[in-house]
Amino acid sequence: MERTFILLKPDCVIRGLIGEILSKFEKKGLKVVGMKMVKLKRKQLEDFYSHHKEKPFFEKLIKFMKKTPVVTIILEGLNSVEVVRKMCGTTTGREAIPATVRGDYSMSTRMNIIHAADSVDMAKKEIDMFFKQREIYDYKKPQMSFIYCEEELEGEIKKRKFGKPRKIHKGEPTLSTA
Repeated sequence: MERTFILLKPDCVIRGLIGEILSKFEKKGLKVVGMKMVKLKRKQLEDFYSHHKEKPFFEKLIKFMKKTPVVTIILEGLNSVEVVRKMCGTTTGREAIPATVRGDYSMSTRMNIIHAADSVDMAKKEIDMFFKQREIYDYKKPQMSFIYCEEELEGEIKKRKFGKPRKIHKGEPTLSTA
């Protein structure tokens, strides 16, 4: 299964939308395999938003992101990066279509509730930025056969069976096949 990274921003935290937004992804069928609330330091934010470093709004963005803790989450599912990006909606909330996270909860460009990785490579980089390997959990979700059809699950089982094995840390739940 593919993993992606999302970050629930200070406006999401202050407005009490953490559970509601996380619920959208869980109801879709994505599995939470890592989650924590963190107060970001300037250096972390500079690294995270390095692609905006030279833009005029950079300092305001850093200040906004330091207002409260944020919630970092790793989601897992087939094509999770693409699915999550679609569920988030366009960056400017007032332009996002209804039923997307931003379409339902945002009117702003900067205060747009959520960040989502834009590629598999970026998801891996962002996950590594915020999570230690021991903070990522792999567990069996019994309802997987009601989320994906047999062929989709079989394809994932084959990938796990023949792919590179992952080191299991002491005390960590073991890898499931469904």
